[in-house]
Amino acid sequence: MGIPAVVQLHGATAIAAGTLVAVDGDSGEVTLEPDMALIEAQRERREALAAALAGVSGAGATRDGHAVALLANIGGVDDAEAAGALDLEGVGLFRTEFVYLSAQTMPTVEEQAEVYRRVLAPFPGRRVVVRTLDAGADKPLAFANLGEEENPALGRRGLRLCQAMPEVLDSQLEALAIAARETGADVRVMAPMVATADEAAWFAARVRAVGLPKAGVMIEVPAAALRSRHVLEDVDFGSLGTNDLAQYTMAADRMEGELSDLLDPWQPAVLDVVAAACEGGAVTGKPIGVCGVCGESAGDPYLALVLAGLGVSSLSMAPSKVPAVRLALSVHTLDECRELAGRARAARSASEAREAVRAAASAELTAIL
Repeated sequence: MGIPAVVQLHGATAIAAGTLVAVDGDSGEVTLEPDMALIEAQRERREALAAALAGVSGAGATRDGHAVALLANIGGVDDAEAAGALDLEGVGLFRTEFVYLSAQTMPTVEEQAEVYRRVLAPFPGRRVVVRTLDAGADKPLAFANLGEEENPALGRRGLRLCQAMPEVLDSQLEALAIAARETGADVRVMAPMVATADEAAWFAARVRAVGLPKAGVMIEVPAAALRSRHVLEDVDFGSLGTNDLAQYTMAADRMEGELSDLLDPWQPAVLDVVAAACEGGAVTGKPIGVCGVCGESAGDPYLALVLAGLGVSSLSMAPSKVPAVRLALSVHTLDECRELAGRARAARSASEAREAVRAAASAELTAIL
């Protein structure tokens, strides 16, 4: 929505009502009772950024013309209609479970198809990457519940749940196929929580059985990243979910705010795992995208440069983040992005990685971001 926000801010509830605060949603800084110098500096920065962003439009690409598709993350019909009117190349992540969180029984194929028609209608001829139901753990669905588990984040969620209840997946795929035929959108379907090549092949077969032409996998389990050359063999693309990928790489519960530093997508270990996934994509010739939801990692202009340098070919984010990422890419060559990626991976910590990239990035970008 373009509204600056900061979360997990210690002491926020003690701020007295009526206190003037300055909120920097990019850096995460909140200043109480800011002086006029800070207020004026933020205003000037905002105006300079708006002017710079207004001069860049169209498909995402580096300065030397290497394409990096810029896509939107959406969760439902309203998001789709808003994103469809913007200067975007499509949708990189349609989170279908958000449509059904309140449903007590599994929607019929026709009920699902109607929702999907409305989501896909704003994107004729443009790609829409659909994630099949990522139910379980922190997103329970009443009609797809396998019972309590000791550790839901490591349990039967995502594709694992759908393998236990294949009728849920099959009805969703049938509905998507109907909506795709009727809207003309370039629909690509991917499964969450894929860990093995056998799981990827099982999913791809079910996708193609209903006539959907493109099947992919979410790479959010380190095992899938490390063995991506095998996991990607039977599918058409992969998409990195940096939210869960960071959680599982760093052994840090993403719902635990006190561990937010470990969940930083700038963690060099997480970048190493991303690099491993991209290497598999290069070997198999399958494109790798990023749809970092938690923290909008793909929407961080500096991290977007690193991801492009690692081999990511598409970035999906909140639509309001796209202009800044488009600008960042446009003032760097692909070789420069690769150099920045190397600097980030060579760092000892997330903060050092971020600072190393910012220090070496184009002055044209750092002057306004």
